[in-house]
Amino acid sequence: MIDFVAELQWRGMIHDIMPGTEEQLKKEMTTGYIGFDPTADSLHIGHLTQIMTLVHFQKAGHRPLALVGGATGMVGDPSGKSAERNLLSEEILNHNLNCVKGQLEKFLDFNCGENSAEMVNNYDWFKEFSFLEFIRDVGKHITVNYMMAKDSVKKRLESGMSFTEFSYQLVQGYDFYWLNQNKNCKLQLGGSDQWGNIVTGTELIRRKAQGEAFAMTTPLIKKADGTKFGKTEAGAIWLDRKKTSPYKFYQYWLNASDEDAANYIRIFTLLSKEEIESVEKEHQEAPHLRKLQQVLAKDITIRVHSEEDYEMSVKASQILFGKSTTEDLVTLDEDTLLSVFEGVPQTQISKAMLEETANVTDLLSEVTDGLVFPSKGEARKMIKGGGVSINKTKVEDANQPCDFKLLQDKYILAQKGKKNYYLIIVE
Repeated sequence: MIDFVAELQWRGMIHDIMPGTEEQLKKEMTTGYIGFDPTADSLHIGHLTQIMTLVHFQKAGHRPLALVGGATGMVGDPSGKSAERNLLSEEILNHNLNCVKGQLEKFLDFNCGENSAEMVNNYDWFKEFSFLEFIRDVGKHITVNYMMAKDSVKKRLESGMSFTEFSYQLVQGYDFYWLNQNKNCKLQLGGSDQWGNIVTGTELIRRKAQGEAFAMTTPLIKKADGTKFGKTEAGAIWLDRKKTSPYKFYQYWLNASDEDAANYIRIFTLLSKEEIESVEKEHQEAPHLRKLQQVLAKDITIRVHSEEDYEMSVKASQILFGKSTTEDLVTLDEDTLLSVFEGVPQTQISKAMLEETANVTDLLSEVTDGLVFPSKGEARKMIKGGGVSINKTKVEDANQPCDFKLLQDKYILAQKGKKNYYLIIVE
């Protein structure tokens, strides 16, 4: 068996570990779980640390449980929050649960024998649990003093905390107890902000069942420049391609700083220590080639999306940096094309207008209302100087007819100079 703790240690993925955890993992195949919050219909890259923890756990020969919180999602975890969250309906939660399940199945093996991963939903054991039963059978084992000593509670008491949120650690603690009794689960893993909730579970198992359970947390990922990991100006980086295109996903990792990339490649890839050190050495010899970022972006884009999406993202990246051809542009699918050129100036014209346009000079000035050039004279001057391209092919003649092939049967990509792009949508 691979030494799970040692593997996570060299990757920089351990924050806290309860005494005895390492011995338990070396003694036998152990069942461990991580909870995932179904407040959205997709996980984002902030969840990837926990997903990778379960991946390493399974690779080390242990049995991972992924708990999706159908019940806890109705309550709301106060950890790290400054305000109480909006509670979701059962219908929305169920939709979110199914989406999250599909994403986790891309990483974990649910059909590999005795250490197959399993998905569990805490709503299954809470739906028939009455409030009176809960406070009698669970609440009596944990004191209010114990609960109030937790950082997640202390931080929120000043701004006000509902009983619903206060009770969250008991609900999560009971999850661990239930899994311990019904699935022989002895370990809970999570982010460092979950330590208090996790330890409440080990305490409940000790007091209610005289059992022994263990806890381990990973550090919260921080970017070297102090900005929040996983966030951009456009928002979170999602694992769902409809929310974050594979191209933008790939670009996020490609644009990581050297310091962040050295951290991420340990946490988010399955490359061995020797492989990573080899890549780092190569990167140090020629930092301008950004080898670390390229290896990181390739590995993670293929695993979250696919090899095809990775290749499409590379092609799309090359288009913006002038290393591509018309053939590369033609092979981009519509979603990638729009993702690459999101934010560039755009305009719409009809097919009839395009057919009636005499030449490319008219198209890039009058027909598109001065989108690319304010006048025909300026358009002709720049075409003559070799500074204009249509669909990545240089325009040689100012009187060239507009008979070029449309991208995806509806787009024309105009380029002025090296960096100025314009998208003409032909409806």
